[in-house]
Amino acid sequence: MTAGEAPIDRIEVLSTAALTAEQRSAVIEVCIAAHKNEDFRNLFTFLEAGGRHVLGHRGDDLVSHAVVTTRWAQPAGQPPLRTAYVDAVSTLPAYQGQGHGSAVMRRLAGAIDDYEVGCLQTDRPTFYEHLGWEVWRGPLAGRREEGLVPTPEQRGVMVLRLPSTPPLDLDALLTIECQPSRIWE
Repeated sequence: MTAGEAPIDRIEVLSTAALTAEQRSAVIEVCIAAHKNEDFRNLFTFLEAGGRHVLGHRGDDLVSHAVVTTRWAQPAGQPPLRTAYVDAVSTLPAYQGQGHGSAVMRRLAGAIDDYEVGCLQTDRPTFYEHLGWEVWRGPLAGRREEGLVPTPEQRGVMVLRLPSTPPLDLDALLTIECQPSRIWE
């Protein structure tokens, strides 16, 4: 943070179901502005009511956001792990590079200790590495009832070890259950 820049005033964690219409709208606008992607208008059609949103505010304004939903990642040789899957990590462009996203992600890490592992997919791994996330180096695949769906082109899958994370071999196969419109992203 440079001189004159104010930190986030308040960070709150709310379930998807607890968000007001105004908060949902603000989340969508932050995501669209941060990613320049109108597809975020559909964000709440894909999130379960139990999603956990971490909201970073400056004054009354939402400036940074991330959401966690429950998914099931499975490292080779282990049972599926209850996974805090992180999506929609976004900070308004005017506030990027000032520590707001890092503050939200640090709070998020403290809000998911009831999971077995954290997981996300990104094209910005260095941002997450300084927060303790590790790149999964091994092969990746989706899981369906009929078998595995290899995703050899997938990059940027990262994990965060939590208090109940079993030993992980970051070079082994990691699979995740397929969702209707996506596997990792």
